[in-house]
This record gives sequence, C-alpha cells and structure tokens, in this order.
Amino acid sequence: MYDSVSRQIVFTLTARCRDCYRCLRACPVKAIRMERGQAYVDEKRCIACGTCIRECPQKAKSFRHDIDIAQRLIDLGKTVAASIAPSFAAVLNEWQRARLASGIRALGFRYVGQTSHGAYQVSYHTLQILKKDGQRPYIGTACPAIVNYIEKYRPELVDHLIPIVSPMIAHARMLKEKLGKDTVVIFIGPCVAKKTELLRPANKGAVDCVLTFGELMLWLNQRGISLNNCEESSFDERPAHLAQLYPLPGGMIKTAGLDDDGFNPQLIRVDGMAGVKTLLDSLPGESSYTLIEPLFCNNGCINGPGIGTEKNLFERRMDILKYDRDTAEIHIVPELQDGVLFHGSYERQEGILREVSEEEIEQILEKTGKSDPQQQLNCGACGYDSCREKAIAVAQHMAEPEMCIPYMRRLAERRTDQIFNTTPNGVVILDKELKILSINPAFKKFFFCSDAVLGRHISYLMDPEPFEKLISGAVESLDIIRTHKHYNLMCRELLYILKQDQQIVGIFINITSQQENEKKLKEIKSQTIEQASELLNHQIKMAQTIAQFLGESTARGEELVKKLMSLTEGDET
Repeated sequence: MYDSVSRQIVFTLTARCRDCYRCLRACPVKAIRMERGQAYVDEKRCIACGTCIRECPQKAKSFRHDIDIAQRLIDLGKTVAASIAPSFAAVLNEWQRARLASGIRALGFRYVGQTSHGAYQVSYHTLQILKKDGQRPYIGTACPAIVNYIEKYRPELVDHLIPIVSPMIAHARMLKEKLGKDTVVIFIGPCVAKKTELLRPANKGAVDCVLTFGELMLWLNQRGISLNNCEESSFDERPAHLAQLYPLPGGMIKTAGLDDDGFNPQLIRVDGMAGVKTLLDSLPGESSYTLIEPLFCNNGCINGPGIGTEKNLFERRMDILKYDRDTAEIHIVPELQDGVLFHGSYERQEGILREVSEEEIEQILEKTGKSDPQQQLNCGACGYDSCREKAIAVAQHMAEPEMCIPYMRRLAERRTDQIFNTTPNGVVILDKELKILSINPAFKKFFFCSDAVLGRHISYLMDPEPFEKLISGAVESLDIIRTHKHYNLMCRELLYILKQDQQIVGIFINITSQQENEKKLKEIKSQTIEQASELLNHQIKMAQTIAQFLGESTARGEELVKKLMSLTEGDET
C-alpha cells in the first residue's frame, strides 16, 4: 500500500519556511539540509523523531498523513484490526476513553486491540534474554527513533540492541496469528517514527498502516463521527498487566517485573535525546548496566509529536497511571507466546556521514574568515554547536557559508564601507551636537578638508542652519540646493536624521557643473533668439524694400504701356 506514496516521513512545507534555522538547531542529528535559504529534511539522515515538527514556529515541518491509505485498506473488505497504543489514556478524557472503541468501529474496524499485549510479550522475552546473557548492556528497542539513531549514527552499538521487535510489531504479529494472515492491522499511537518501522524489510507484513492519534481524530472528524454520539463499549482486548505503563520512562522495566525503584545500578531508564546521547557515549566500554530502556521524547511516549492533545505533560502522566489503576480489576496476564514470533534484527547503516578531510575544513573556515581560532565564535546562530561542525556540514552539502551571521555581518559592513568610500557624493555624519563624526573621500574633496575636522562643529565648514532645523525636530528631512561660495561649489543636499541614534546624515550631490552647463545653455538660447530676431527683422526689411522696388517698377511699366498704346492709336488714324 505504501509503494504508491512517498516514503519520506518528515518533510518541509517550503511556502512556510522562513530560514530561521530553528529546526536545524533542534534536530538531534542535524538532518536538515539548507539550500538557497530553504530548510529541507534529508531522508537518509532523518530518524523521524519529529523534533523539527514540534519546534518549527512557522509550522513549516510536517509528517506524511496516511488517512487515505487507512481508508483504502478498510475499503478492501478484509478484516481490519486496530492496535491502539497504551498512551491513548493520556490523549482522551475518561468519558472519551469509554467511547473510543465505538468510534473506531464506526470507521470500519472489526477488531479493536491494545498494543499493551505486544508490550507485555516484549518485556517477558527481554527478561529471558537477560537471564541467558546478562553480561553486556542491552538496549531496549521499543522506541523506533532510538533504533534509527543507533543504526545510522552509532552502528558500533547495533549488537547491543535487544533482538526483539517493538510492541507495535509484536502485537501486529499476534493479531495476524489470531485473526488470520489476511487481517489488515493499523497501528494508532503518538509516534511519527513508527511510520518508518513498518518499512523495515524484517517487519514486512506485520503492520499495514500507521496513524498518529492526531490523524485518528482528524479522520473521525472527516467522517462526521463524534465521540459524543458514540455509545460506551469495550476494546476487544482487556488491558495487559502493567504494560499500560509502557509510555512512561521505566514502563518496560516495570512490565518485566524487574526492580524499578530507580536505584538499581544495572537498570537504566533514560528519556530525552540529550540524556540518551550522554549515556550511549559511555558504551560499549566498561559498564555495569544490564538493561537500558531509552525513550527519545522527554517524559516518554506521552510527549510524542503525534500525541494530538492539549493536556500538559503532568496531566498526561497522571491519566496513564490512573487508567492503569482503574482497570486493574480487568487486567489480564496474556498467554506467553513463542519467542520466535517476536524476534527482531537490526542492521548497521554505514556511510550516512561522509568523512571530511582537515584540508576541506580549513578551506571552508578560511573562506568565511575563521581560519584564526579567535574568529571561531561558536555562537550557534547557524544551528550548529561550533564553527568547525558548520564547516563540516558545508563540505557535506548540508549547510551554506551564508548561514554564518557574524560572517554575513562582516560582509555587509564591508560592502557598506565600500559604498561609503567610493560613492561620488559627499557624505557627512553628525552627532546630536552637530559635531562631525565621519566624512567620506568625496566630502573631503568637495570641502577641501581632511579627517582633522572630525569632532569639530559643522559650522567650521558651512552654515549649520539646515542641520539645526533637523536636530530641533522642526523637520525630519530636507532636500535643498545650496551654493558654497568659499568652495566654488553648488550642491543638492539630502539631509535626514536617524532618530534612534540621534545622528544626522548629509548627502551632498555636486551640481556645480550642471548649473554652469544650464547657464551656458541659457546664454546660447538667448543669443540664438537674438540672432533669429535680427534675421527676421532683416528679412522683413528686405521684403519691404523689394516690395517698394516692385511697386515702382510696376508703375513705370504701366505708364510705358499707356504711352505705347497711345502711339498705336495715332498711327491708325
């Protein structure tokens, strides 16, 4: 059923990601790859613990929802059994717990079992292994995030993993033994990492789908099923003796019947990845531990990323304890099964981390200005604990040099200084008393000064009146044109105040040549108009003279014609 969907469990909703590095800081294995400011989950490195989902303030991290897969499995018409993790008691109120089985059956499930039955078998068979070989520390395998971590990042400890499957797989195998091989088993619990567990080749065919409690509530809502309207009914399996405590640290040890008062040096319960890492760092050296029960989430499974409840941790813990006490009368001791059914195998996953040479590390440190150890601030702003770790991540293409905030600040300051020093416009910065704090090369050139004027009042160079307006609060900015006769200079001046710093910035744009060009242009225009006027007057005078000559010539011609006509008439007579 999972062949047609993405196998990646945890992923980024890129539209929401704001490159804050929060997920990277929180990720216990640094499985977050930064690329062009976006945070992506590297599937090969990810242990699917869900820490980034819980920590992301923008809700940009999510996990694969499998409600559609569960629905298709039900639609197949086969017997569908639910395996409900014992932490359900921490999710629901008492009246909701009494109606949960009815709500699940309304979704199409024919059998509603309790994963605590598998947990009981796991604790029992773990105890048998310890009795046979208690000379080395064994590590419990109930938590898939821990198993993923050891296989990928501490492969030398794989042999210390108890060769038994988790309660989820154990219960699923039990259900298929009981109800038939074709039975569809859907596990429902608080853990995102459980979704990776069913993909293990060794677990193939046990669990068909994994949902979180959050997904279950969403599914019920989508189907219009409200627990308010469901009748009270019991699970098809009664709670297993003590195994209902499995979601809490020490639950596995307690279920096995071992001394669990917390002071037995051979039995270690540890929750939270920081504590787990510290403990595992002491292995496989000399150790008095016989059994280590690690849970990735702080306070155990009641704090899983898929728990889907707003109740606080202490309320959840009390609800688990109360449910176990309240159901003590109906507890059963499950019939012990053949240990072969619960055998589990785990493998080293080598090559997850590429080795990086010292030369590569040094080159990257040098590129970001950290070749000097004193420049290696180890501030952690990038998400890594040290500049060296960050350099290794860059070499492994998991991080970008630009993630270093001190480095980017230095670059920004360098660019600002470059702009300040190379701009053709003069720049001056004054304090609230109008004393000169800084000037750039262009300003020095305009006003024939040097750094010797630093600390002097601006009136030493020019009329301070525009600056006084700004510092008095009369105006917030000015855009004026002033002539500085002493310097043969005309400038457009953009003046504004930095209120937070109580400083005034003045930008001087030299428009002297522009004004001279405009003056020359005006002179040329004036001369052109004058010359055009003279030419026009000349042409008018010429036209008038020509007209006068034409008039005189016409009159003479007319007189001559009249004389000729009179002579002609005389001859005819």
